[in-house]
Amino acid sequence: MKKVEAIIKPFKLEEVKEALTELGITGMTISEVKGYGRQKGHTEVYRGAEYKVEFNPKTKVELIVDSSVVEKVIEAIRSAANTGKIGDGKIFVLPVDDVMRIRTGEQGKEAI
Repeated sequence: MKKVEAIIKPFKLEEVKEALTELGITGMTISEVKGYGRQKGHTEVYRGAEYKVEFNPKTKVELIVDSSVVEKVIEAIRSAANTGKIGDGKIFVLPVDDVMRIRTGEQGKEAI
């Protein structure tokens, strides 16, 4: 099993969700986060005053999937979240040793 974490632009969430649903992904966790990468924030003007916004709003999508579908999940997220502009985000893949469904006690692949 693998944990896939994707940091994407907030307006791309619906497209990513639809792409994952088409693959049969039944659950995910979504968080509103802030951060920056190479773009290192940007400058905005508010009421005539210029100020630097160092952390851009992003959306974090987390899901646990079977190892056999990881590549399909990564490609689905990448193609759905891609705008071709700086700040599109990142995808991280981490190993998961075990999963347990609290309600039933199911473990491993059955608990996903």
